[in-house]
Amino acid sequence: MKKFLHITIALFIGTAGYAQIQPEIYKGDSINRTDGDNKKQGKWVLFGKYKPGTCYTPESKIEEGKYQDNRKKDIWIEYFCNGNMKNKLTFNNGRPDGYAIMYHENGKISEEGNWKMNKWVGNYKLYYENGQVQHEFVFNQSGKREGQQKYYYDNGQVAIEGNFVNGKESGLIKEYYETGDTKAEKNYADGNVDVASIKEFEPKKPIADKKDAPLKNAPKIVVKEDEKPNTASKKPTVLNGQHILYNRNKQITKDGEFKDNLFLTGKAYIYNEDGILVRIAMYKDGQYIGDTQIEK
Repeated sequence: MKKFLHITIALFIGTAGYAQIQPEIYKGDSINRTDGDNKKQGKWVLFGKYKPGTCYTPESKIEEGKYQDNRKKDIWIEYFCNGNMKNKLTFNNGRPDGYAIMYHENGKISEEGNWKMNKWVGNYKLYYENGQVQHEFVFNQSGKREGQQKYYYDNGQVAIEGNFVNGKESGLIKEYYETGDTKAEKNYADGNVDVASIKEFEPKKPIADKKDAPLKNAPKIVVKEDEKPNTASKKPTVLNGQHILYNRNKQITKDGEFKDNLFLTGKAYIYNEDGILVRIAMYKDGQYIGDTQIEK
């Protein structure tokens, strides 16, 4: 089965990196308040003037929402520099919990679904920048893919479809050419393909020379500039094999197998702007397969 990668949920928490924020009146409401214990309360709107030297103008909004006792609650919205919405997340007790929707900078939806207890639950969709669905997944209560899953080409044609059980391929998986003709059929059990079952087909209709187009268009999980193994004084030019990577704050960011600086199999640790671990995403052979629970 071809490998498609997944854009992780964008998280924005806290006011780290902002200049001194002052309470003010905005559209008749008092915003950016702190109480006697210096805890953020009520409506907050963070403007470009609080983050000079960025692409935001002083009066443009960066993000807005409500605080209760220094923790984000209810709906929070983040914006691109062009004013288009970037994220709209539901928060509970300072963590994303509920319906989440993210956008491309052109204003079209990039991904949407329900985020519960540090994982996707239920129906989830990832979109190309042209608005077409790229992935259509269903996650169980453990954050693992369950039931019918679909991948699409950017023209809307199904690329791969098949059944998953507890995060692993199960039963018949079908692959298609961009024209809609069947490309391959493979039977899986517990995530392993039955090699003897593989059937491959030639296209019935001519196709453009766009081999593995969904794979090319999919974002790749690459090594960031500030990530390196703790055993190396200088980051290797190319990472291959098993590695644990850390950021500049000495927090684990990736733990698993790499090939040519691409993250293939293991765990990707995602932190908010305050350095709090908010998500652990699982990958297998370069494919996002769900999230694992964060230990409290």
